[in-house]
Amino acid sequence: MSRSKQLKLGAFMRPVSIHTGAWRYPGALPDANFNFPALKQFIQKLEQGKFDAFFMADHLAVLNMPVNALKRSHTVTSFEPFTLLSALASVTEHIGLVATASTTYDQPFHIARRFASLDHISGGRAGWNIVTTSNPDAALNFGLKEEVEHDERYVRAREFYDVVTGLWDSFADDAFIRDVESGIYFDPAKIHVLDHQGKHLSVRGPLNIARPVQGWPVIVQAGASEAGRQLAAETAEVVFAPASNLEAGKALFADIKKRAWAIGRDPESIKILPGALVIVGETVEEAIAKRAHLDSLVHYDSGIASLNGALGYDVSSFDPDGPLPEIPQTNAGQSSRERVVAVAQREKLTIRQLAQRVGSYGGLAFVGTPQTIADDMEQWLTEEGSDGFNIMFPYLPEGLNDFIDKVIPELQQRGIFRKEYEGNTLRENLGLTRPINRFFKSDI
Repeated sequence: MSRSKQLKLGAFMRPVSIHTGAWRYPGALPDANFNFPALKQFIQKLEQGKFDAFFMADHLAVLNMPVNALKRSHTVTSFEPFTLLSALASVTEHIGLVATASTTYDQPFHIARRFASLDHISGGRAGWNIVTTSNPDAALNFGLKEEVEHDERYVRAREFYDVVTGLWDSFADDAFIRDVESGIYFDPAKIHVLDHQGKHLSVRGPLNIARPVQGWPVIVQAGASEAGRQLAAETAEVVFAPASNLEAGKALFADIKKRAWAIGRDPESIKILPGALVIVGETVEEAIAKRAHLDSLVHYDSGIASLNGALGYDVSSFDPDGPLPEIPQTNAGQSSRERVVAVAQREKLTIRQLAQRVGSYGGLAFVGTPQTIADDMEQWLTEEGSDGFNIMFPYLPEGLNDFIDKVIPELQQRGIFRKEYEGNTLRENLGLTRPINRFFKSDI
């Protein structure tokens, strides 16, 4: 590995911790998900640590789980991403602002306009996390009786991407003359009417906002299903895909980069950042004890509901101390289902054990000292398991502060993470080029 290769780090901040027990941990802020002064402090701390991006996932429904589980969830109330990120843009200067927006339950004109606005407000720091949304309760909030079939969601998403990026290119970069003497505000020759007519979408355009500062906000894609990987290879510049261990990470990394190369994209133009829960201790034993205590705060009612959600199938009627039954295919997200089933089979877990795992956090975790965590991250970077990570903190603010104050200096000392931001935009800091306007190719 070239010593010039650097880790890219995002912070998964909605919920502020993905761990179900996070809000109950000693010293944690129970209302951190919905506490603007706290969120402002969190993002400023992340910017102090030179993080690439603050990443907000989103839900379009209250989580679909029984009320006995829902009453234990700290994700039941959270800010709408664009509102929060627009506010946070005014108290930061460099860190990227990534929001989830659904291609299934929104319209491309809305999405294009919101992200273009956020990119201008932030000076070029916006990122769009493309999701197709698999929550069946979300469908009920948007006039549907059931969720859209899995593969069809991805077909719509691909068309949706083309429309949104086309709308972002509505104006040439130099379209706005604003000549006070002549009274000409913009050059009509430098506006393009998209007039898209497709299988799922009909959008005339043009977008009623200038081209974004970055050309396009950075495109982020999550998911690891076959359809998700192909969409990522075709569209994404950052991939937040799950990988539970290094071998799985290397396989995913190679697969997406190979798909990109096959369609003519530079594989280096895609940064793959698997999610990773990080728990820091003065010793490995202390970090393990922190994880054990955190996991102990997850109630079984919450765990079994989380397991049902991950599987897209209700297993609560089966013997909790028996093995996981065969799970049929559903319209739910396939990557989470396959990952959970594989863990259950590999480790021969009972439903109760699996619920505890999924209800806490069952994905990739680095639990140790700053040195051992840096060792693991460097190995992933060196062996091409990832280009970095989307960090998930175990509890806030302590877990976040531990990472910034202890792990970041260790990574910087090894020369694998920046000490200063490379530029002013998210693209510059990620090492991504500014896209050429497809309708006005002479633009910069």
